[in-house]
This record gives sequence, C-alpha cells and structure tokens, in this order.
Amino acid sequence: MSSTLNFAQQPKPGSGKAIGLGIAIAFHVLLGYALLTGLAAKVVEVIKRPIETKVIEEIKKPPPPPEIALPPPLKLEAPPPPFIPPPEVQIAVPPPPQQAVIATTSTPPPASTDIAPTPPVPASPPKPSLVAIGVACPKMVAPKMPAKAVAEEISGAVTARITVRAGKVAAVEIIKSQPRGVFDAAVRAAVMQYQCQSTSDQEVQAVQEFAFKNAE
Repeated sequence: MSSTLNFAQQPKPGSGKAIGLGIAIAFHVLLGYALLTGLAAKVVEVIKRPIETKVIEEIKKPPPPPEIALPPPLKLEAPPPPFIPPPEVQIAVPPPPQQAVIATTSTPPPASTDIAPTPPVPASPPKPSLVAIGVACPKMVAPKMPAKAVAEEISGAVTARITVRAGKVAAVEIIKSQPRGVFDAAVRAAVMQYQCQSTSDQEVQAVQEFAFKNAE
C-alpha cells in the first residue's frame, strides 16, 4: 500500500464552519418563518372573530312617588245662633169713654116750709176720672218679654190700672195677671216710662191690657 497522503481531497480549513453557520441561519430562518406564519394566522383568526360588546346599563333607582298635596285644614267655625224673633206684645188701648147724656126735667118749686138747717157735710175728695190711656199718655213703651217666658215659651196677659198725676205715671196696679207674677214686673217697668200730658193737677186713671205671645 502506498503511504502517500492525498491532500487534494481533504477539506479546506474553515469550510466546515461556514456550512454549520449556514445551517444554523437556515434553521433560524425557517423557525422564524414558522413562527411568523403561525402567529399571523392566529392574529388573523382573532381579528376575524366578531367582537362582542356588552353595554351594562346602570340600574336606575325608581323615581320617588309624587308628593300628594293635602288640602288645607278646614276651619271649624261655630254656627251662628238661631234667629229668635222678638216676642209680640199687643197693647190693647180701650176706646175713649163716651160722655153720658143726662136728661133733666123741670119740676115746680115746692111750697115754702120752715126747714131746720142741716149741718154741712164735709166734701169728699174728688174721685179720679177714668180716661183712655191713649188720651192721657200719647207716648207709650211696649213691655219686654221676660227671659223666663222666652225660655219656657210662656204666653199670657196682664190688665193694669194706671194712675196719672201732673203729667206723670203715679201708680200702676195689677188688676189681673195670667199666669200670675210672670209679666207683672215687665208691665210696671214699661208703664213707668210713659210720657203723659199735664193738663191739670187732677188725677186720671186708665185701664190697659197687655198681651204677651211667644213667636212660634
């Protein structure tokens, strides 16, 4: 065997490093391409998918109930007192007395005889003449209905004798009262306010009736 060495077939120094470097570069390029192509596909797939958006509405609180306007409180006023008509008082004025006509007859004078003189009789005081109250006292005051008679709805009548002296009422005498004692004071108080005529100092009397009626 020949022991000579063929240096022509031996690789050149440095050529192995170049090959290894090229393989490494190719591997990295392929790896980068694979990564890029895969990621790009996934990115495209992600982009193609529809994007779901959810709008979350804020929960609105229910509006407060409307305020109810209360009517103003009613003013309670006390009812007016019932109307009570004033009592009707009727004053009966008696008609003026008629003058009596006295018929006189002429008689012949008696024969002259001796008659013993009789002692003089003392003159009695003149009696008061009876006249109509409307003539003696033209201005009269109606008596007021007593409160007791109004409350108990009592009706009645009073007859009074009125004595007038010097143009003023001197006395009031209750002749008849029904019911007794209910209207007497009211009659006296009213009669004492009469305005009478002062024609003379002679006393005159008048009888007057008063009727008291409660309004129904």
